[in-house]
Amino acid sequence: MSPPSALQWPVDLLSRIEDAGLNASAPPQQRWIDGWLVRFSPGKAQRARCVNALSPGRLPLSEKLALCEALYREAGLRLLFRLTPFSEPAGLEDWLSQRGYQSFDDTRVMVCAALPGGVEAPIPADLRFEEVDSEAYAHVVGEFRGTDKMGRQAHAQRLIHSPVPYRGSVLRSVDGNVLACAQVAVEADMVGLYDVFTVPQARGTGLSKLLCERLLSQARLHGARLAYLQVDATNHVARSVYHRLGFADAYSYHYRAAAAVPEPS
Repeated sequence: MSPPSALQWPVDLLSRIEDAGLNASAPPQQRWIDGWLVRFSPGKAQRARCVNALSPGRLPLSEKLALCEALYREAGLRLLFRLTPFSEPAGLEDWLSQRGYQSFDDTRVMVCAALPGGVEAPIPADLRFEEVDSEAYAHVVGEFRGTDKMGRQAHAQRLIHSPVPYRGSVLRSVDGNVLACAQVAVEADMVGLYDVFTVPQARGTGLSKLLCERLLSQARLHGARLAYLQVDATNHVARSVYHRLGFADAYSYHYRAAAAVPEPS
């Protein structure tokens, strides 16, 4: 399946969505280098430890790359580039490819222009809907994903100090075990859906759709008019759920790194 074309959606809308995604994933560890937003969080999330090439800048590319390499060496992290249809300068993709930077993790940004509303679907009697704070949420989803202690702490700090407020929720069984979780980040009239997860034994039962639908409906009541999310292009099960919620592909992005391809986040 080929990546969606950015021309299928208004460029100003896609630009707002890209900005919202960057705001919602902002770690404390970031700085600007000649028009590039450089993030170096020790956590697992790649979007919090990569270079976002937002402006062409003024320095030669080789000099700017050397500055980024030095920063990532100091942070003890591998240098990653996140490439979108808006990356600058033009030709950066080919320039990195010629220098051995390999492409991986094809990701789709999906958009829903009609949020669910009306009467919320009832929570089944054997389940409990519960809101959790950011720190608790980071540890819940981190445990599910096998994230180490440092990664969970970095995720929690990113959520707590985010310039965009997060709301995390879980569905628990009658014995108190978390079966599904999801969180939203609301900015102006846009809501981002993040870190959706269902435990393996509960998959295929509609819990993710139920939880996401409820969170999006609540966001609509608080003024959100459009939703976005980011999902691995190969995660067909999740993408199917999002399609049923009304999401459609808007644009794609991927990462580039030198040498071996890292494990997906």
